Amino acid sequence: MTSHGYADLSAFGIDPWWLVLLKVLAVFVFLVVTVLAAIYLERKVIAWMQMRVGPNRVGPLGMLQSLADGVKIALKEGLIPAGVDKPVFLLAPVIAVIPAFMAFAVIPFGPEVSIFGHRTPLQLTDLNVGVLYILAVTSIGVYGIVLAGWSSGSTYPLLGGLRSTAQVISYEIAMALSFVGVFLFAGTMSTSGIVAAQSEVWFVFLLAPSFLIYVISMVGETNRAPFDLPEAEGELVGGFHTEYSSLRFAMFMLAEYVNMTTVSALAATLFLGGWQAPLPFSLIDGADSGWWALLWFVIKVWGFMFLFIWLRATLPRLRYDQFMGFGWKVLIPVSLGWVMAVASIRAFSNAGYDGLTIALVTAGVIAAAVIVVALRTRIGTHPHRGGAADPAPFDPVAGGFPVPPLPHQRAALSGRTATPQRTPSSGRTATPQRTASEEAPNA
Repeated sequence: MTSHGYADLSAFGIDPWWLVLLKVLAVFVFLVVTVLAAIYLERKVIAWMQMRVGPNRVGPLGMLQSLADGVKIALKEGLIPAGVDKPVFLLAPVIAVIPAFMAFAVIPFGPEVSIFGHRTPLQLTDLNVGVLYILAVTSIGVYGIVLAGWSSGSTYPLLGGLRSTAQVISYEIAMALSFVGVFLFAGTMSTSGIVAAQSEVWFVFLLAPSFLIYVISMVGETNRAPFDLPEAEGELVGGFHTEYSSLRFAMFMLAEYVNMTTVSALAATLFLGGWQAPLPFSLIDGADSGWWALLWFVIKVWGFMFLFIWLRATLPRLRYDQFMGFGWKVLIPVSLGWVMAVASIRAFSNAGYDGLTIALVTAGVIAAAVIVVALRTRIGTHPHRGGAADPAPFDPVAGGFPVPPLPHQRAALSGRTATPQRTPSSGRTATPQRTASEEAPNA
């Protein structure tokens, strides 16, 4: 745990113009191909988890299904509803998709390699504040969602846009706090410098709570299940993009999957050593040098992409109050406490005290356990009590939302008068003779 100072950026900014264009084209092609593959693999993996077949018609094993869907959606008619704010309505998808591509400009794919005789890093560019650049650029993307919901002139898209605003603001705070420990140990905010600082040990082992907080926050930032509340088909029809069709809808989908790739690449860069080879391959000479490093980077990125798919196939959507409460009442306080612990341990380490790695790992395990327990507790709470999971029997009229009982059901343990019921013969309301608590023994 030594200070690394400022990162060496002398290798950037000296490439010829044709090499810069080649790198830009390579990054663009990588992201587009990743999106096509991710859509296909998401459908196949979820089908496998749910014991279905998935796409199997277009191309071998259905591998061309994503391409066919892209052609199909491009040929659909692009409808513009009458009540929209047309300039903003047309501009919103562009605002959503462009920042998603821009964030990849400072992601390191590998070390220096030779391209047509020129030595150059496998990275478009880098900055002394590269990670802050990614945070700033990805924050702009939420404006596309907000403006899409507002300009649609419809209630449900507006609610989806407002949800996205609150969601991104809340979880971006926790995400930014998860980076502080990385900055303290790497001594730089440059992405290439952070990768170089993990040559001996990956930060996921030293900063496990930061990694856990970041993983939760990145799912919330990208509006993915179980945190896909701005879309929420069951409540908001389709959320902020309800009124969009054809290529404009495709741009929102493209932005979502590119953002998934960006946060996955950032997680690999900050916590999993970036393009460096994992054990036991790192013991082989040259395993993470040259073009081999690109292989390890892509494998790590797809590991996080698989996590996104796994979560969507496994977990139900959270209630909005659960999601926001967890962000403000658990993630942010735990992040602040963890930052204070990391800063203190780092200060003692700089003063020459030994044996603090054990203290750091111990504090990390405690903080991670608090996050996991809090998440399980908040998700398992009763929607009207807010405490521990309610052991009482189900009450169909609890919370003031009367639910018509099934033929064999009666209101139990509520203490209120049973809900009046219509008699099928006369259509008149029958007056209840007993309270729900008196009916409980016969329920």
